[in-house]
Amino acid sequence: MASPGRSMLYSLLLFIIILSLLEMYRGKLASSEVLTIAGGFISSLLFVVMLTFIGNYQESSGSRTGWGAVILAEVIALIAASTVHRVCITTCLLFSAGFLYEINKLSTQMLVKGETKAKWH
Repeated sequence: MASPGRSMLYSLLLFIIILSLLEMYRGKLASSEVLTIAGGFISSLLFVVMLTFIGNYQESSGSRTGWGAVILAEVIALIAASTVHRVCITTCLLFSAGFLYEINKLSTQMLVKGETKAKWH
């Protein structure tokens, strides 16, 4: 498992790479309906990577991650999606909600698993 500092660096690098590719191919992504939906999906990947960055930053600084981090990451992803196409904003929001649900479910499973191990020791 990566440390918060290393994970923060990797997520920042991934954010820069994904954003660069999104901006390079925004004309192509806006050219058809399917590619516009793909642009929203790619923008929602920006949401996940930025949420990881913010969460790791807050963990390394000693504060607790909350809804503020989610809203900030979502706003950044929606701004990036708006540079491609208007429909990308909507699809980014929908895909991001799905990703957030899955991240929350995974986090809950890991928390329960960690508490179970703590009870046995």
